[in-house]
Amino acid sequence: MRAGWDWLKGPEPWTRRVLAGDLVLVVVVALLGLGIDELDNSSGPKMAAGFAVVVVFTLLRRRLPATTLVLGAAASALLPGAALLTVVLAWSAGRRIVGVGRALAAFVLAFFAEVGLGLLDQWSQGRIVLMLVLGMLIFLASTVMPGLASRYWYQRRTLLSALQERNSQLLRERTMVAGQARLRERQRIAQDMHDSLGHQLALISVHTGALEVDPQLTDRQREAVGVLRQASVEAMHELREVVGILRDGVEAPTPVEEAQPAARGVAGIGGIVEAARAAGTDVRLRTSGQPRPLVAACDHAAYRIVQEALTNAYKHAPGAAITVELRYEDDSLVVEIANGPAAGPAAGEVVSGGQGLTGLRERARLVGGMVHAGAAEGGGFRVAGVLPYGTEPAGLAEDVPDDFGQRAQAQALRRKDQGSAPTDWSAVDRELAASVRSRSGGVVMGCGIAVAALVVLVIVIGAAVVLMVGSADKATISRTEYDAVHVGDPESEVRDRLPSGDSILTAGLDRKGPPKPQGAKCLALLSDEAAPDLTDDAVFRFCFRDGKLVEKQAYEVKQ
Repeated sequence: MRAGWDWLKGPEPWTRRVLAGDLVLVVVVALLGLGIDELDNSSGPKMAAGFAVVVVFTLLRRRLPATTLVLGAAASALLPGAALLTVVLAWSAGRRIVGVGRALAAFVLAFFAEVGLGLLDQWSQGRIVLMLVLGMLIFLASTVMPGLASRYWYQRRTLLSALQERNSQLLRERTMVAGQARLRERQRIAQDMHDSLGHQLALISVHTGALEVDPQLTDRQREAVGVLRQASVEAMHELREVVGILRDGVEAPTPVEEAQPAARGVAGIGGIVEAARAAGTDVRLRTSGQPRPLVAACDHAAYRIVQEALTNAYKHAPGAAITVELRYEDDSLVVEIANGPAAGPAAGEVVSGGQGLTGLRERARLVGGMVHAGAAEGGGFRVAGVLPYGTEPAGLAEDVPDDFGQRAQAQALRRKDQGSAPTDWSAVDRELAASVRSRSGGVVMGCGIAVAALVVLVIVIGAAVVLMVGSADKATISRTEYDAVHVGDPESEVRDRLPSGDSILTAGLDRKGPPKPQGAKCLALLSDEAAPDLTDDAVFRFCFRDGKLVEKQAYEVKQ
């Protein structure tokens, strides 16, 4: 039972939604078929057979698309209740038959099955040409058009799915390539920093260590040299960490035997203030409010703000008094560094990269804070940072105002930190456009076939209508004209009064109705008045023998 169910489902997943849709489709098509049977006055066995064909073929169309199409077309020619089944089967076969050749063969067989069996069924009633034309029109409308539309829709959906998959693959490959290029560049920068800065800092540390024990230095000078040596040691520790992050993405471990680096958080601010005092700078540290813990990123940002502000004060305002203030407010920590005007000109050339304050703003933005720097009253300079206590970075949230116009820079910095490259959507659009152009041949062909089939269908329908309208005068007469002709009138005179009957509408009418007189030739014409039953035709028949009208009859026949 399980194997049979799996075979019935076919290669496609048959979910509850799909099963429910199939059952609804069966009910709708079967009810419409029963209505057609009722209009055609079909017998009970014929209605039951049509209902069974609709149910079975609808459920089997996924597993056997070509077979059900051919057999369904044959059944629609013999069972009126299965007339609408070909629409469903053609739609299913158009998208499920693999290969153009197999699809063409299946639809050709379906054409011969439907039209051929229809002609055989109506052969005894005549009108072969009319049935052939109508059969072709019905086949085009109910089978060819749904099949072409389904195949075009399925190809288009497959193309879009392939484009989306290819787009995702291109983005993944681009991210991988960018990541590898970024890693190589970071490794190169790390090697350059290690080779150049590491060497210089090592020389500074060695020379200051030797100078610190020089007996000719005073205590004040020896203390200043000690501050320089300690600063060089800390700079080497920081360089090692930065090189490790650039090279491997993680902080480099600090050997146990080496001197521990200064705390890089709020707790370390006091250390850099003391170091500045030891170097002879007038620095005062003030703290207000109840101290509260900060997350690691905010804690480190506070330390960097103070460090950068003190460095700028050393370089641009030497000898000026500096005030460092930490204010613990209700929702954030305020770090403020202010210095007065310079006591004198700076000694020597001031080296500055020009990126210190920009980096502080980006760092604060990433943790949900902000940094402001500008001139203070009295000719000094002031740097103030506001850092939240919270644990979640909020610098890139949509509801945070972009106070200093740094949102784009912060987003770019965060993407770099997360290891993903910014997406060049214009390049993606160009790639998709190229892909559409390269794969659109099948879709264009499908559209062309569908349009061509529609044009042919319209032309055939128009020709049939014109043919029927043009031949209607040759096939119909009124009751008055029928009554004006009498038995015994000469054949030539009667034929001159009546239409020729050379029309597709009268094909086979002379063989229907009552038996013809022995040896007579008959002319059957249609009445211009409709029969009471819409499925019947009102016929006037005139039979001639030996040059005279020997019989005329009026009767009704099934269409």
